[in-house]
Amino acid sequence: MLLKDKLALITGSTQGIGYAIAKLFASNGSHLILLARNLEKLQQQKALLEQQFNVRVHVFQTDVSNPDEVKKTFDIITQNKLLLDVVVNNAGIMVDAPLLMLKPEMLHNNINVNLYGSFYVTQAAVKSLIRNKGGSIINLTSIIGKNGSAGQSAYAASKSGVIGFTTSLSKELAPLNIRVNAIAPGFIETQMVASINEKAREKTLANIGMKRAGTPEDVAKVALFLASDLSAYVTGQVIGVDGGMII
Repeated sequence: MLLKDKLALITGSTQGIGYAIAKLFASNGSHLILLARNLEKLQQQKALLEQQFNVRVHVFQTDVSNPDEVKKTFDIITQNKLLLDVVVNNAGIMVDAPLLMLKPEMLHNNINVNLYGSFYVTQAAVKSLIRNKGGSIINLTSIIGKNGSAGQSAYAASKSGVIGFTTSLSKELAPLNIRVNAIAPGFIETQMVASINEKAREKTLANIGMKRAGTPEDVAKVALFLASDLSAYVTGQVIGVDGGMII
């Protein structure tokens, strides 16, 4: 078990990539702190993972874009003396529109959840990692944050910000034995891409070297590598999980 008796905090854990990461971490012996906005789904996830993998799971209904909610959650984590080994900033949204149709609230929503949420959670969590004398921070960005996409300037900007945050923070925290890396998924089968029409889907798949969409589990396996000691000398990296989409 690569994460036996470690404690990992995962945001946006109740579906898609976040759920796949939580399940794979638990199967590798990690205890979990799960953050999401849907309390009912969190409680269901807690019961399932504890029963299936015999690990401890703590859940908190938290909107990561709200700094007050994040602070309240971490106050409880600190009071319970839970020391973190891994932080996964996975919570994210994708609100698309061409620039001339982009409304202020669309821009704000992308930035608030995808970028500010990663800042708020990491800022609160890093104190625990320092007390634990090291750890791993994993930020979920996107292939779009690296290469852009027409009609997705707001989303791309938020995910590009995550890359800058990752690389800068890795330099800041390396002397403290805290590694900071990012994962940039490509076209992954999640609810976030479920609304894409068939023509656009076929065009996207044609541009992927491996000629298939990725799965949440494909991303989770890379997160497991970055969370474990297998990547003990890896920091400041942005690892693409895109099946050859940008070769």
